[in-house]
Amino acid sequence: MIHSPTLKKNLFVANHLRAKINKLNNKKKKEIIVTWSRASTIIPIMIGHMISIHNGKEHLPIYITDHMVGHKLGEFVPTLNFRGHAKSDNRSRR
Repeated sequence: MIHSPTLKKNLFVANHLRAKINKLNNKKKKEIIVTWSRASTIIPIMIGHMISIHNGKEHLPIYITDHMVGHKLGEFVPTLNFRGHAKSDNRSRR
């Protein structure tokens, strides 16, 4: 399921994250894995796991599906929350 452009380059997956997933796969268990590694690439052994990814403030749980393979973990957790423009902002009228 990995697209061809991602096959040409080395995929980064944090060692501690890969070790946790391999350990859970060997035990055939499903637990929430907590990680700060937003730069890790989603690989096929992660499918079906719940990974809690840090967004800078808190950890948000994400269920990994086969459509996510090849993407980075950080793509699925937004870091900024847009709350709209300020009503009394006169700078935009210049």
